[in-house]
Amino acid sequence: MASKRGAGLLAAGFFLAITGMGIRARGGQSGDLPAGRKAYEASEYEKAVQILENAAGKNPSDGEIQLLLAKSHFELRQYDAAIANAEKAVAIAPDNSLYHEWLGRSYGEKASKASWLSALALAKKAQGEFETAIKLDTKNYSAFQALIEFDCAAPSIAGGGEDKAQPKIAQLAAMDEGEGHYAAGNCRRQKKDFSAAEAEFDKALASAKSTDLIFDVGDYSLRRSQAERLMAVAEAGQKASPGDVRVKFYRAAALTLKKEKPEEAESLLREYLKTAPTRTAYPRPTVAHEWLGRLFENENNREAALREYETSVQLDSKNKTAQEALKRLRKS
Repeated sequence: MASKRGAGLLAAGFFLAITGMGIRARGGQSGDLPAGRKAYEASEYEKAVQILENAAGKNPSDGEIQLLLAKSHFELRQYDAAIANAEKAVAIAPDNSLYHEWLGRSYGEKASKASWLSALALAKKAQGEFETAIKLDTKNYSAFQALIEFDCAAPSIAGGGEDKAQPKIAQLAAMDEGEGHYAAGNCRRQKKDFSAAEAEFDKALASAKSTDLIFDVGDYSLRRSQAERLMAVAEAGQKASPGDVRVKFYRAAALTLKKEKPEEAESLLREYLKTAPTRTAYPRPTVAHEWLGRLFENENNREAALREYETSVQLDSKNKTAQEALKRLRKS
């Protein structure tokens, strides 16, 4: 599940692929703009932008308006606009760690879509923003994770290097055990040392305080088709945040992989589609429909599987897993 929380820190064709695990958004929005916040929370990002741009015109020195605008543009994958708003937020309140983190996230996502030279410059900017975010607030764990991920993925020419990551991992682990294990595992993942990564992820799950961390491990386990670890993710998520709809998704995926309780799995996925926001930190609707397709394919219900895979591709034409499943079923 590619980035989910949406952050890529890589230059295309230059850095190691970064899936977005570990770069998480944590923070609030201004209470002065209930309409804009309501639209954002409802995943109505274009509406949120309209409301917030009007608000920004009336309140040009309100950093929270600019932050929520940046986040809305980020979800719309309008990264230039996200950068512009995040830069305004930082200019308004340069000592706000969260503003710097979101500027770094926006630079990072633009870097992932840019040419080699542009990506290099943008990635260095992202690195700088994450470093500033941590200096301003050492407990900004999502910025810490982003910077460690950068160091583990980027070559030395871009300012990265695993030697730079290790002291940061140790510092993070001293503050929060689960975050430290996750960072260590994410670094090993990027080096394709999957057994070491999974050992760290299991330790992270055992001591996790953050639901975002738990579900980041879920994303990894989903890509690796690890049913038992997905079930552990669902159980940990249930304990940490019983009302989080992502618990339903990961439990359904685990049941689908185990080929157990198909009716429950379908019900969970349907509930997820009805209630989950369309947001970087959540599995996208295209992925939920893809898993419904897998569930029906397990049951040899070809027509139902085709419908779900087709819906998945309609929602995201770049969903290769669903595309390949459609080709396979159409030939059968």
